[in-house]
Amino acid sequence: MGDEGEGRRRTSPRTPRAPRASGTSGTPRAPLSRASVIRTAVAVADEKGTAALSMRAVAEPLGVQAMSLYHHVAGREDILDGMVDVVFGEIDLPPRDMDWRSAVRHRTCSARAALRRHPWAVALMDSRKRPGPSTLRHHDAVLGTLRGGGFSVPMAAHAVSLIDSYLYGFVMQELSLPFSGPAELDEVAGAILREMPADAYPHLAEIATEHVLKPGYDYADEFAFGLDLILDALGPDE
Repeated sequence: MGDEGEGRRRTSPRTPRAPRASGTSGTPRAPLSRASVIRTAVAVADEKGTAALSMRAVAEPLGVQAMSLYHHVAGREDILDGMVDVVFGEIDLPPRDMDWRSAVRHRTCSARAALRRHPWAVALMDSRKRPGPSTLRHHDAVLGTLRGGGFSVPMAAHAVSLIDSYLYGFVMQELSLPFSGPAELDEVAGAILREMPADAYPHLAEIATEHVLKPGYDYADEFAFGLDLILDALGPDE
């Protein structure tokens, strides 16, 4: 009797145990989700650009196979949609306790900071056919600020187009410059000035010595100058 029961216990099928999900360090891995896929894609793009963004490139740091991602995203385009929405979510909405000009200025400076953190984003911000909730919330808030400030619907549309064209264009130019701060600017501009015949290019030499190489010059100040010029020129309809 005891032997028969023992035999049944030996031969009864065992329920297979699911493999334990773990990261590269052997520690349990957080469950895969759409949010984790998108966050990882943003990190990959920040490091390598969107040209390197593939399903495999996103799956690798998550410790999964590329096919696993399709349980949470539809594909690369869906990931790009989510990435753009993440960036819009990082931009401050225009504060409601400010006048329209101060609120839009605050939002636009916050947008520049977000685009500098994610250099790949500027080329994608208004390119998506399926904008996410953060994107829609952002645009609605900006338009609402202008409408609340007395802008008509057409004038609000003109203002957004003008401001964002300046924002995106400035950031693209800023990211392409061969320096990233005042120290590097002094080095680059100084080297160009030393090699450039001042008598052949007098105006370039003048702006370098009388403006760019002056103590305290910061190219980032150009953004504020241009933005204030635009905001001062805009206003509610007469």
